[in-house]
This record gives sequence, C-alpha cells and structure tokens, in this order.
Amino acid sequence: MPSHDDLIDDAPEQAAPPAAKRARAPAAKTSARDGRVLGQPGFVLHSYPYKETSLIIDMFTRDHGRVGLVAKGAKRPFSKLRGVLQTFQPLSVSWSGKSELRTLIDAEWVGGMLPLERTALLCGFYLNELLVKLLARDDRHPALFDHYVSTLNQLAHGEPAQIVLRKFERALLKETGVAADLSRSTVTRSRLELERLYVVDPERGAREAGAGEVWPVVLGKTLLDMEREDYTDPATQAQSKQLMRFLLAHHLGGQPLNTRQILIDLMQL
Repeated sequence: MPSHDDLIDDAPEQAAPPAAKRARAPAAKTSARDGRVLGQPGFVLHSYPYKETSLIIDMFTRDHGRVGLVAKGAKRPFSKLRGVLQTFQPLSVSWSGKSELRTLIDAEWVGGMLPLERTALLCGFYLNELLVKLLARDDRHPALFDHYVSTLNQLAHGEPAQIVLRKFERALLKETGVAADLSRSTVTRSRLELERLYVVDPERGAREAGAGEVWPVVLGKTLLDMEREDYTDPATQAQSKQLMRFLLAHHLGGQPLNTRQILIDLMQL
C-alpha cells in the first residue's frame, strides 16, 4: 500500500502564498493540464497532522466532492492557513495535482454563517463523520453540498436537531444512490397504507412486516412522512430515528459512528 508520501504531489513544504484581496470567491476554475482548481467552495470535514508542520485535510467541495489535500506548512506559527482550516467554516479553496492527495494552494474564509455551539456542534461533527465514511473520494454531489450548508445553518439557528439530522441522513442516502423508495411496497408495488406495519429492506425498500421481524417495524405513515420530509408527528420522529440508525449501520458495513454514540448518550438523537 503506498504511503502518504507516494500519494502527494512532489513539491517543497512551504506556507501557502499570500491571499489576494479578501472578497467573495468567483466561480471555481479548473486547469486540465496540472489539475489546478481555483476558488472552489468547500468545508473541512477532518484533518490530522502530517510530518512536522503540515496537515492532511479531508475537504468537502461543491463541484469535486470529497477530496484529500495536503496543507503544507499549515501548522507553522505564522502560516495564514493556521486559523483558516477550521470545521464548519465556509471556505474558498484552491489546489493542484492529480494524485489521490492534492496540494492545497490557498484557502480563504468566506463567512456568512453563524458558528455551531453546544449540541449543534456535536451534530455538525456527526454530519462530517457520515460524509467521511459514506462518500467516495472525487465523487461530486453539488445538491448534497447545498443540503449540508443548509443543515449547518438550521443547526446554528436552533432548529430541532432530530428533524434536521433525519432530513440530512435521508438526503445523504439518496445522493449516494442507496435510498430505496419508501412510498411503495417492493412486493406489490402499491402505495403504502398509513396504519399497516412495514419493514425496510436496505437494498430493496419497504415490504409488509411479518411475524418475528428482526428489522425495525414502522407504520406506513412514518415512511410516507419521511418521503415528504414531514417530521411533525412525534411517532414519525421516534420511528424514523430507529429506522435511519438501522439503515446507516447497514450501509456503513459495520463501521462505528463515534459521534452518533456521543449524541445518543447525551440526548437520544
């Protein structure tokens, strides 16, 4: 397996060049010759140290999906990147290279969003962990990026976390192509009945519940509400929580969600 050194474009470790006059970034540009991308909207999902003064960044971008970037010199005391590469901060990022890990050229804070605090901050880390574990690298999802921005804004403004998270979880499964239609039975193809009980096969969709089911059993109304993104009914909130936990566990293939467990312990989300 290649090391990080083998995956990073060969360039001397140095701080990013000085930023141009701070302003809202123009539309991103890409050069096919050297894989250079300029002014791409993005958010830091996760970062960890690399060598003595650098970071490896998992960045979620609007037009390029999840990309791995090396921020050379970002840990140096006077690096302009040191205070910029923070989670939940809207950024305009530029990078170069065609390897699995590109080289970060520049990152500028765009602004315009409230910071996350307390429980909303934990919820934000949960969103980031889902994206890191469920999104493939370099798989663009502009609609999901916009939904992520909207979700952060809703959390920052105190919207009910249970509802906000359920909507994002469902959007994530839809965007990655693994969300089945919850409005019709996979057996009869007929529309679900409100008061009938169903289970959801993670690979196929809803079917009528039988005796001794080991999967979560939910009302047809809950599944229809989820399709409409209507979580006003407390029963829908409770049943959708259990269902989404089951579906995410399946698609994660047994990978634990560390932030999910923290949230469960704190507030049973």
